[in-house]
Amino acid sequence: MSGCGKVKAWQVPLRLVTGAFILHSGMEKWDGPDEQAQGVHGMARQTFPFLENIDAPRFLKLLAAGEIALGAALLTPMVPSRLAGAALTGFAGSLMAVYAQTPGLRKEGSVWPTPDGIGVSKDSWLLAIGLALALSPHQKPHKHIKHIKQAKQVAKEAKEARRLAKGLSRDGHSHHHSHRHGPGHARKGRPAHH
Repeated sequence: MSGCGKVKAWQVPLRLVTGAFILHSGMEKWDGPDEQAQGVHGMARQTFPFLENIDAPRFLKLLAAGEIALGAALLTPMVPSRLAGAALTGFAGSLMAVYAQTPGLRKEGSVWPTPDGIGVSKDSWLLAIGLALALSPHQKPHKHIKHIKQAKQVAKEAKEARRLAKGLSRDGHSHHHSHRHGPGHARKGRPAHH
């Protein structure tokens, strides 16, 4: 993954682990039973009321498709880490909203989970990973690219120096020839006129 030039070494484990986990989760939901669909849909619509207009099996299928797409994006090196991180942040943020709004997942007056909410509360780690990827600085050009540019510049300057040296050598030879023989020097085979 790091060989593509878009993913930094420290981002590789974050993208591999979260990508594989989310992809697997989506694949399991794709053909999930009706009981699972009703449970997931029931939790989601408490936080997002507009989901009431979508039936439970269809919602589960849409959620599965989203997780599969997100997992695949995280596992694909060509997808920039900032873009994958932004998508992961949005996904994890919605999960944390469900955690915050669903009764019984948190201890009363606290952010800490109840035994039933431990599984959902761990999605906070996905949020942290998403933010880390989304906020990562732009990657600087590779050192070997800088070296190539420097080598090209040195070669260009050397070529210019050789051109100038050749011009000076030609001018110096002409001046020396004129000085030694003088302006009245006769051409070869012809006497000089006095």
